[in-house]
This record gives sequence, structure tokens and C-alpha cells, in this order.
Amino acid sequence: MPLVLLAEDEPAIADAVLYALRSEGLHAEHCLLAREVVPRVRAGGVDVVVLDVGLPDGSGFDVCRQLRGFSEVPVIFLTARNDEIDRIVGLELGADDYMSKPFSPRELVARVRARLRRSQVAGAGLEAPAQGDFVHDAEGHRVHYRNQVLDLTRYEYVLLAALLQRPGAILSRSQLMDRGWDSDADSADRTVDTHIKTLRAKLRAAGAQHDPIRTHRGLGYALEI
Repeated sequence: MPLVLLAEDEPAIADAVLYALRSEGLHAEHCLLAREVVPRVRAGGVDVVVLDVGLPDGSGFDVCRQLRGFSEVPVIFLTARNDEIDRIVGLELGADDYMSKPFSPRELVARVRARLRRSQVAGAGLEAPAQGDFVHDAEGHRVHYRNQVLDLTRYEYVLLAALLQRPGAILSRSQLMDRGWDSDADSADRTVDTHIKTLRAKLRAAGAQHDPIRTHRGLGYALEI
């Protein structure tokens, strides 16, 4: 059953929203503070975040910016203001929807369900090009691992994308560098090794039980999927 995470500090609004969500057969969890949202989403299992812009310890905009660094979970903003600039900022940060207070809890539930349907369609679309636990969104310059968006630097993405293009093939350091390194920057082979190390750490953090990047001494690296 889908899980909705509500971040809202006004008790009356939180109670009404939680009641509406649960009455429609959705699981719902509630947090009061901005700093609680990111760790909960990182823990997994959250399908939609309903996020108040004005939380006691921080801005919902900042929370959304952090979420988009590692997750594509749908975000619906709640705000006491109806300024167009706020809606634009929220959407540019990667929010999926925006509701101004006061609002109908039933309408919010309808919007949550709409986001869940879109996520299911998008998820179904990701299954076809999957390579083992990986899904490479070349147009978006993103890599999903076990249904999580990896938070990669430019060069980490370049390396992983190159390995994903030829799974199982051994690519030398010079071949990997040719895929996207600037000619006047980071020219040493050791730089590739350093980025491979950080890439491995991020894969472990995303749940990799075995290192999918294999080192072939004197030759280079290969991705086993």
C-alpha cells in the first residue's frame, strides 16, 4: 500500500490531512520538522511527500532541493501564501504540485493519487531498459540503482555511464577519461581510481551487497551486472 509522508506543523491541518489519506486507504506518516524529512525518505518506502513550505526549523524549498539530490519521490507543496513566485520557485526546484491554504483535504488526496499513478507509469517505463539493478536515463544524465537515483558528480556519472554502455567489457583508464574528461583537467590516471572509489561507496550506500565494478589490474575496470 502506498505511503505518504506529511511534513506539517499545524495540528489542525495535519490531523485533517492524515484522516483524509487514511480514509482513502493510504498509509500516512507525519513529521513536524524539516530536518526529519530527508532521513525518512532516505530510509525508503515513501511514495509521495506532502511538504509544508514554512516549517518551524527550515524551508520546505530547502528540503525539496535536498530530496532532488538523490530521489525522484513526488513532492506536493503546501503553503499559506498564494504568490505566483512561490509556485514558480517550488516547481523549478522539482516539486510536482502546489496547494495553497486553505485547501480541501479530499482534493489533496486526489492529487496524491494522481502522482502515484504517474509514478507507477514512469516506473513501468523504467523496467524495459534495466541492466541488472541499473537503469540508465541517458537523456536525464541519471542512473537508478535498485530504484534509487544515485547522487553522482559529473565525473562519477561519466564513468558509470561508460561502463553501462559496455557491461562486462574491460575499459582502460584512458578509455574512461576519453568519455568526458576535460582535456586540461584531472588528467592523471589516479583521478579515475579516486572517482571509482567514491562511486563504489555510493553504490554500497544504495544497497549493493557485492561490488559490481571489477578491477582488472594493469587493464582497467569492468561492470558486472
